[in-house]
Amino acid sequence: MTENPRPVALTIAGSDSGGGAGIQADIKTFHAFGVFGTSAVTAVTAQNTLGVSSVHPVPLETVRAQIESVVSDLHPDCVKSGMLATRRLVETVADAVGSAGLRPYVLDPVMVATSGDRLLEPAAVTSMAARLIPLASLVTPNLEEARILTGLPVEDDEGMGSAARQLVEMGADAALVKGGHGTGAEVVDLLFDGRREHLWRRSRIETRSTHGTGCTLSAACAAGLARGAELARAVDAALQFVERAIRSAPGLGGGHGPLNHFAEKPF
Repeated sequence: MTENPRPVALTIAGSDSGGGAGIQADIKTFHAFGVFGTSAVTAVTAQNTLGVSSVHPVPLETVRAQIESVVSDLHPDCVKSGMLATRRLVETVADAVGSAGLRPYVLDPVMVATSGDRLLEPAAVTSMAARLIPLASLVTPNLEEARILTGLPVEDDEGMGSAARQLVEMGADAALVKGGHGTGAEVVDLLFDGRREHLWRRSRIETRSTHGTGCTLSAACAAGLARGAELARAVDAALQFVERAIRSAPGLGGGHGPLNHFAEKPF
């Protein structure tokens, strides 16, 4: 494998026609961090800031071919996955990531859109837990995703820590449980790296511009890892970037608007 002259990251995720989440958010985020972005599209969605009106999964063989094409030539320094939609797609991605030995691998277990629309069929959750979590260098669930994956109540710092530890016991190297979907004046994000917990606390930003926050955060983590950053540093930089992207959001659309992916990057 040749060494890349600049970092390369691969996103395996769905396309968002509204440009605020999915592949589009990931590529913008990679670019903001100085990382060359590549992609394997898993589904085509018709969506905007108001919601998702249609989801069309890409044929499994085409998803696998996209991944193999990127890996064979561009040799990504990090890979992340987002919306996978179906059980068979989860299994296809697990086979591709596992057989190619793609590391580091950031798993964003996308289950529900910001609008509330379901993006992962229930049958796929078990496959994700069994097949993808053991491959993950980092898994980044929000509170509800952490509850679904672990079966634990995740209501406070202690619950977040328990869920993160269980995700590591399920095979992930590390878990970042995100508190952005919680309530209260403070947002807490908790990383368990397999040895110790790291906590970030910040004031909640009252805004409707939250479309694509999870995609952007996981992509920023992947970009930091592609650049060779240590895990906690990559997560810290990603959280800073998302906060700046929310604060400077362009105010587009009539629903949950997109972030500003041109926000200043932390490094």
